[in-house]
Amino acid sequence: MFDRLDPRDWGIDWLDAGYAALALLTAVIAAWIAYRIIFAIVMKLARASDSPSDNVVVERIRSPIKWALIAIAITLAAQADPLLAQVWEPLGKFLRPALLGWIVYSIVKAYTATMEMRFDAAADPVAVRSRRTRIAILSRTAMFAIIFITVGLMLFAIPTVQNIGATLLASAGLAALAVGAAAQPALKSLIAGLQVAITEPLRLGDMVKVDGHTGRVEEIHMAFVIVRTWDERAIVVPTGRFLDDTFENWSRRNEALSGPVFLHLDPIADVDPIRAEFEQFTATQDLWDRRTAQLLVTEAYPESVELRLTVSAATIGDLWNLRCTIREHMLAWLRENQPDALIRHRLELPGGHAKAPETGGPN
Repeated sequence: MFDRLDPRDWGIDWLDAGYAALALLTAVIAAWIAYRIIFAIVMKLARASDSPSDNVVVERIRSPIKWALIAIAITLAAQADPLLAQVWEPLGKFLRPALLGWIVYSIVKAYTATMEMRFDAAADPVAVRSRRTRIAILSRTAMFAIIFITVGLMLFAIPTVQNIGATLLASAGLAALAVGAAAQPALKSLIAGLQVAITEPLRLGDMVKVDGHTGRVEEIHMAFVIVRTWDERAIVVPTGRFLDDTFENWSRRNEALSGPVFLHLDPIADVDPIRAEFEQFTATQDLWDRRTAQLLVTEAYPESVELRLTVSAATIGDLWNLRCTIREHMLAWLRENQPDALIRHRLELPGGHAKAPETGGPN
């Protein structure tokens, strides 16, 4: 390939090569000057705008636009210089799709960033999580499509790849079957990601329980979802898992939940004073949202009874802390006021143990 680029093979001298280099240099300098002038004006307009998103868009696209202007200038110069055209055109066929893909990719990234900047911190957190999830999944889908198409256009600029493509088109049926079989996992992940974005069984920030793990949805990708547990472990779950199987979403509409505190006590326990203390103590807690505070005897066994103390809170974190506080307080209260209600293992020996030696009397 590079042997054909030797000027001696084309019957030209170094003077023509010098003219080509001068044309190339002139085109690059002209493109650089145009870039500086254009973006000086654009940046001035962006700073004058009240929206901070304008600055983000300009910063995202300035690099690809700069190189695209240089490529356009070289292409125009190559039309006036045959030697430069013979050198540039093979490269231009490969670089122009890459620059175009870079520009579109940067625009999508800028649009995603501006959409995230418009989130209102005081808005409904469920609505915010819903928008963040849709933006994240749809932007990743668009980026995947842009990269896939760009790489395809770049590869088809290579003559060898074009010949392979023509051969594949000649046997389109077999090629379609082979590509379909090979791309099945990727297509399944892509469709699953789009389903999650549209139907929203889970969103970024939701508290979910899947495969025995409970945590916050930290990232949603086309192929997998990252769930961050309370001990900072990252659980990687395939996206299709949330569509094919059952999972728990604890914050589907909001984070207001009710949760139990279980006490297993001796049947001798007096329930009414325990209920009164529970209700009185719960009323003093700022974490309680005043929705639910109820004590019920849910089970009765020969050696124990089960008390379920149900409370509610505005968020999942508040509910966890409130349950721990109530559990600790009630155990302390029982130790002080009803110590007999706490279960102890007892061994009753009516008439003494059968193997114990008898005391008293003659041996």
